[in-house]
Amino acid sequence: MPVEEEAPPVPAKVRPIIVIRKKVSGHGGHHGGAWKVAYADFVTAMMALFIVLWLTSADEKVKEAVSAYFNNPTGPGKLTGLAAAGLGHAIEIPKDDMVKLREKIQQALAQTPNFKSLQDHVEITITADGLRIELLETEAGMFFESGKAVPTETGAALLARLAEELGKMPNTMLIEGHTDSKPFASENGYSNWELSTDRANSARKLMEANGLRPEQVNQVRGYADRELRHPEDPQHASNRRISVIVQYLQPKAGGSGAETAPGASQKGESPKGEAPKTAQPLPKNPPAPKK
Repeated sequence: MPVEEEAPPVPAKVRPIIVIRKKVSGHGGHHGGAWKVAYADFVTAMMALFIVLWLTSADEKVKEAVSAYFNNPTGPGKLTGLAAAGLGHAIEIPKDDMVKLREKIQQALAQTPNFKSLQDHVEITITADGLRIELLETEAGMFFESGKAVPTETGAALLARLAEELGKMPNTMLIEGHTDSKPFASENGYSNWELSTDRANSARKLMEANGLRPEQVNQVRGYADRELRHPEDPQHASNRRISVIVQYLQPKAGGSGAETAPGASQKGESPKGEAPKTAQPLPKNPPAPKK
């Protein structure tokens, strides 16, 4: 009987090897902020570039306004900002910068001999009328001889130095004289009214001889003791003073110039014995003459 041969074993199926590869994305984790810093630097540099380009193409008024702001950020409150841009103006400067003018005058007066002994008697303030420069008297008479309209040597030197600086300006001036309330004893009727006006006029003459242009003087006023510096002490020495007001620059308009107030002398002395009067507005429609 023949022997049956065994069939060879069936080989086991080989399982394929499967490799799974996962791509690791670079945007899945936490990011650093380095790109933000670089972007901020880029934006800052671009902003600075455009500011420089704007300033180089701007007119002089804009440059002066920007310069005035950075020199004195608080400012005198007289600069108009960008609100007027809709009217076709980038920045308007209706009035000149009195802060700079005050500093310039202070530096000029500091060059006057013995100014340290005078600086407590020279006051410079910014008012609604303009830059007010006041020379305050002492009991002995620092700027004018006592009871006279004659400047002392110190007063003449200070007024001359002041005139040199103000003569360089386009601004117009008002010159005022003030006295205290002490009665002025005189047989010919010469009173504090005449004394205050004559002192103001003497200051005008001296200043015009030292650089102040005659057309710069708008008015010469004498107030006597009607505008006291110390109303609580009418006889205080500092009530006697000379005031020089540097007026704001006003835009030129058609027509005649400003009217001079009655009683205030226009580059001359007021008649003696007459008190200066306050300015009265001119009537728009004068009454017709009676027939």
